[in-house]
Amino acid sequence: MIHVVFDSNNVMALQKAIELDETLVGDIVEIKDDYAVGPLENIYETEGYQTRRDWWTSILEFSPYQDQINIVDDKLAVHQLLRTLEENSEEIVWIWMGQNAHDVCGYYWLMSQLKDLQGRIQVLYLNNLPFINEKGSIFYPVYLHEIQPKEFLKAKKLARPITLSEFEVDPDEWKKTCSENAMVRFLEGGKKIVGKEISFFDADILTNVTSEPQKLSRVLSNTLNRMKVKTGDVFIVARIKALAEMERVVTSGDWQKNWKEISLKLSGGSTDIMKQ
Repeated sequence: MIHVVFDSNNVMALQKAIELDETLVGDIVEIKDDYAVGPLENIYETEGYQTRRDWWTSILEFSPYQDQINIVDDKLAVHQLLRTLEENSEEIVWIWMGQNAHDVCGYYWLMSQLKDLQGRIQVLYLNNLPFINEKGSIFYPVYLHEIQPKEFLKAKKLARPITLSEFEVDPDEWKKTCSENAMVRFLEGGKKIVGKEISFFDADILTNVTSEPQKLSRVLSNTLNRMKVKTGDVFIVARIKALAEMERVVTSGDWQKNWKEISLKLSGGSTDIMKQ
């Protein structure tokens, strides 16, 4: 058994669940890119892949993660996955995804490359399903890592093969999404992905910027904790830079000394974001 997840936090959560249930034992493959943001046109072609890589390189500049561009190689991960499946005809794959655009876009990107293995690829989609949290209350997780390890034992019962119909329809949906090439993708419900403007998260950011200077780290933390629809910190910082260029916010500090050197505040006339 090979498990596929789309976030390092999900890797750790699944590892803890495997410790509780030996029937889940298997390798875990992480698809590292966040296909819910950034360019996707011709993503499976060399030119499209390089365009996306260049985009990530540009927004990772001066971030704590700028060296990671060289260790994210989902194409290699898929190549190795396919080779393993070819060498072992009994091997199966479980694709785990939560009800969020990050996981669903990752699913589309991956499964579109696995059509020839129909029958050996299973999906576990925690779509609007109740689980029990640490306090004993019912909740509806958006991300896999929100689920307690012991609750994964219930989640495993959701595994089902990706149908032939899905292998026909889903890649077409993904092709349409890639052709639209929106810079932000939003999960509308089920597996329906819709494109949004690159400014989609700007209101969330501006809500957490004040007229007094704050450290970038604080604005980031508040934004990530309060926003209902999540995205990554790197993308948020890229939007903060864009907002600074539009004179919606004012930043100070030396970007070349990393994010922790940066402070920001609302620019004059931007204290009421509802008027923007």
